[in-house]
Parts: sequence; structure tokens; C-alpha cells
Amino acid sequence: MQQNLDLLMPKSWKLLDLPIIPERRGNLTFIEGEKHIPFAVERVHYLYDVPSGSERGGHAHQALQQLIVAVAGSFDVHLDNGHTKETISLNRSYLGILMQPMVWRTIDNFSSNAVCLVLASRQYDEADYIRDYRDFKLAVSAA
Repeated sequence: MQQNLDLLMPKSWKLLDLPIIPERRGNLTFIEGEKHIPFAVERVHYLYDVPSGSERGGHAHQALQQLIVAVAGSFDVHLDNGHTKETISLNRSYLGILMQPMVWRTIDNFSSNAVCLVLASRQYDEADYIRDYRDFKLAVSAA
């Protein structure tokens, strides 16, 4: 039954392989808005110095799209669109998770010196956030 549901309700996220330019002096990865990701980047933020055992995220966005990249270290991203759940471990700086709106996410299991880079399709707007999981589930079921 779950497999059939997954076909009807596709995931609202995907893992992206970002471009790599390898060189003996070190690799370079870049991200171009509206080319590698389907939106112009309106906001960039990053998480770092996250204490051991801490969890970040714990919300969804109504309209915002995001790309999350572990530019240093590693962490786990738990994703839920109300129908499908998945945990993705990010530990390579050339991999990112592209998320559509209405994806509940939590991030945990940060390694020492991890840096979580987030590229967003919109500027900060508190009204776009859904911070209560029950409200998220109600919004998903109403859609």
C-alpha cells in the first residue's frame, strides 16, 4: 500500500549532485540560481557551532523553496511532506537537498565543525513558517 501511495504522492524533495570542478589544488563546487536550482536565491543562511545533541529546523514553509548543503562536516535531515518521510545524511559538499514548500524538516546529528548552508527562494517572512506539527498535518490534509 505504501508503494502505491508514494506513486500518487511523490516526494517534495530530491537529492542534487552539484557541479564539481576537480583540481590538484582542491575541488570547487558552485550553485547558480535558476540553473542548478529552480529559483533565484533571495536569502542565504548557515548553521554552525551547533552543540552536540541539538536539533534545528522543526518547521515547514508554506511557499519557500530551499537547498540545504553540508559545506563542512555532516548532519541528518529528516523530511516529511505529510505522506512520505525520509532521513538523508548529508556529508559531501557537492550534494544538496532541494525542498519544495510544505516539507516539515528537522536537522540533527551534527558532526563537530559542521556547517549547514541554506539557499532560499524568498527573504525571511515569519508568516511563511508553520512551526507546529499538528498545524502542518492539518494544512497538508486540507490541500
